[in-house]
Amino acid sequence: MLEAFARIDHAWHEKLERLDIAVDEVPKIRAIDPESVEWPPEVVAEGPVPLSRLVPAGIDKRGEATRARVVLFRRPLERRAKHPEDLEDLLYEVLVEQVATYLGVDPDVVDPTLDEEP
Repeated sequence: MLEAFARIDHAWHEKLERLDIAVDEVPKIRAIDPESVEWPPEVVAEGPVPLSRLVPAGIDKRGEATRARVVLFRRPLERRAKHPEDLEDLLYEVLVEQVATYLGVDPDVVDPTLDEEP
């Protein structure tokens, strides 16, 4: 995961200094109706299964300020990657989408080469 984020952080470090990255085993959010789910922009998903979520900065239950964070869901990401070597590419794509949402830009601004064929 660190390698995937390092590629983005290298280009956007100053704008990402207040963004944390976390990993949960499974998402704690679910689609109400998996057949017609529409996730908000802060959730990257494949159909009814969330792969990650951007949690905005805010205030916690104790009144303390919290930083914005991208939460990656380990098990759904591992299941979606067809092969272990595909996992880093998938992580990178998901992180590009989440960073773009965090910055309020299109993903091709974060990485203009993302949609190019190898």
